Amino acid sequence: MLCFCAGDFCAGFSGGHGALRGFSHIYIEKELIGDPELDPLLRRFPDAKLVEISHYKDVFNRRRQNREMQQRSQKLILARKRGRLIYPGAPVCQSFGEENFFYSSLVMNCIYDCEYCYLKGMYPSGNLVLFWNLPELFSELRELLRKGTVYLCVSYDTDLLALEGLFHLLLRFTDFLREEPGLRIEVRTKSGNRSFFKDFAGRLSKEDRERMIFAFTLSPERIIRSFEKRTGSLRARLESAEEAHAYGFPIRLCFDPMIYCADWEQAYLELLHQVFRTFSPEEIRDVSVGSFRISGAYLRELRRALPRSVIAQFPYENDGGVCHYGRGLGERMEDFLLKELGKWIPEERIFRWNPAGSSGKAPGIPNSKENGKEAEIDFRGAFS
Repeated sequence: MLCFCAGDFCAGFSGGHGALRGFSHIYIEKELIGDPELDPLLRRFPDAKLVEISHYKDVFNRRRQNREMQQRSQKLILARKRGRLIYPGAPVCQSFGEENFFYSSLVMNCIYDCEYCYLKGMYPSGNLVLFWNLPELFSELRELLRKGTVYLCVSYDTDLLALEGLFHLLLRFTDFLREEPGLRIEVRTKSGNRSFFKDFAGRLSKEDRERMIFAFTLSPERIIRSFEKRTGSLRARLESAEEAHAYGFPIRLCFDPMIYCADWEQAYLELLHQVFRTFSPEEIRDVSVGSFRISGAYLRELRRALPRSVIAQFPYENDGGVCHYGRGLGERMEDFLLKELGKWIPEERIFRWNPAGSSGKAPGIPNSKENGKEAEIDFRGAFS
């Protein structure tokens, strides 16, 4: 079995998290067998057992799977996706004021193992699915771009930067981005991978690089160690973000989801101090803030899968099908972070998740005074 170290394609495993083992089995849909474009990928796993299947759901959707066990020894499923490949941005996701907000999902599941991840409640399997559909996705994108500009998030249901050394999907996206001036791409990540920014930058002009945003999800180190297993350390993520910025890519910092822990105020203050020791405010494109939230249906599955998890078993409030910390705790956490961020980042570059479909901009960040006292902010409805 092949073994990939952190530096190969998953720098998030650096810092003593161990190595990601190669795939012992690769399930491949019958119609993809013999596809010459798949040969370079398959050659990376000469010891993997290839298993022909009719449809990826025959493996991925099997009953009575042990997702947690699969997560520890993931198998790869190669498939062709039927139907549409690009979707309107989900209301639980930040739009950052973008009107033509879309996302794509060429990979299902993630090599990371965050305890709170909604994928654990969304998918019945812990195995990875790679949809071999890039030409069709680019064709669909061109149709959208004929109607206007497009803001596309490509790394919501996985972490493409962590997987870049394996699948090379982001390199393909950079080539497409170069050809389409109306396209902007966001890559969301918890990876500490610094290996590919030079390659990305070498394919893009300075102006094109400004249309490829790398969005780093940041948490206090104690949260990372306890609940974001196998991901990059905070230091590794910040170093990766530094590298991206050095090559001319815009940097977005996502304090979302905020996770409750004892002394959470001190934990998030320490996080901000590390961030602003690394970056000046001018080097950060924008930031997002949001406390943990998850659909009620996904939470039920998460609780079933993780009966001893303090995150899964927390007594959340269910507000219209969205479970969250509640008006008191959740808003207190967000307000605290917004106030501290407001000391560094201008108000117009701070976004707070808003389910009403607005830009998510956080108006009236409490760093100003009205009539001699702090202005009150009404964030009610942020988790409805």
